[in-house]
Amino acid sequence: MADSSHVPARTGTNRPQAWINWLSRYGIFLLLVILVVALSIITPLVRGEQYFLTPRNLTQVMLQGSINGIIALGMTFIITSGGIDLSVGSIVALAGVIGASVMALGSGPWVGALVAIATGIACGCFNGFLITRIKLQPFIATLGTMGIFRGLTLILSDGRPIYGFDSAFVDIFSQRVFGEIPLPVIVVAVLAVLCWLVLTKTRFGKYVIAIGSSEESVARAGISIRRYKLGIYTFGGLLTGVSAVLLTARLSSADPTSGTMFELDAIAATVMGGTSLSGGEGTIAGTIVGALIISIIRNALNILNIPAFWQQFVIGAVIIIAVALDQVRRRYAQRVG
Repeated sequence: MADSSHVPARTGTNRPQAWINWLSRYGIFLLLVILVVALSIITPLVRGEQYFLTPRNLTQVMLQGSINGIIALGMTFIITSGGIDLSVGSIVALAGVIGASVMALGSGPWVGALVAIATGIACGCFNGFLITRIKLQPFIATLGTMGIFRGLTLILSDGRPIYGFDSAFVDIFSQRVFGEIPLPVIVVAVLAVLCWLVLTKTRFGKYVIAIGSSEESVARAGISIRRYKLGIYTFGGLLTGVSAVLLTARLSSADPTSGTMFELDAIAATVMGGTSLSGGEGTIAGTIVGALIISIIRNALNILNIPAFWQQFVIGAVIIIAVALDQVRRRYAQRVG
């Protein structure tokens, strides 16, 4: 009798927690489905024609989300480790300008792409150096480098877009494969799989999560936090460099003002996807879905003729809501646990 009397209480306690855990893990996918269905219904009612649920528009949504998705993959590792990177938008601009400048001087498309990616790596490594060696807080360090990288971009380009590089660069990195699928969509899909494997199946990924969960415990275990943090920010810079290559090819130019507010979109996609700003939790699939949702929101606002300045308002609100829900979930889990 004593044992059976405790069963209902335990079940009643676990059921709300189970729902919260389920929503925390799969709610982003449910939101994506709801958003697609809702816009498929609303768009014809408002515009008189189906502009959203068409192959061309859906392809455009995936293309627009791919650039942010690649940056957000790197941001997932950074935030999971308990850090932040506010400089990714400036890195995109700097990497694009340097890569395009090299090609404008006569280098081939692959050299330009490698130089752009190397620039991203160097910027990420510099962020990691400031955080691990100079001991700056990630927010302060990357806030500073956001201005440094943007200023350097404007200096190198004289504030003007760079054109005139090898047209083969555009042909290679903005081509469509398997019929009508843009190359950036394939790239983000491949990178997402690789990042998932790294985060979940490798020692590096396990240490990323462990550092975000309890940096002190990792240090006591004799693990070099400095080395891993440097690797995390360098890896983020590499992925940002890749996105710079694809964006430059898509625009057929390198604009020193490009990448503005990309950090907001990347953070929003990452946090919305289930990665905790407190560190210790990260999900690659959620990040990709988060980037796709942000792309859908921007696309829907354009289709519905809603002024562009509402986009940043919506994305900012999404970040606040996502973080608030994460905090509620964590507090509830601590209270129940």
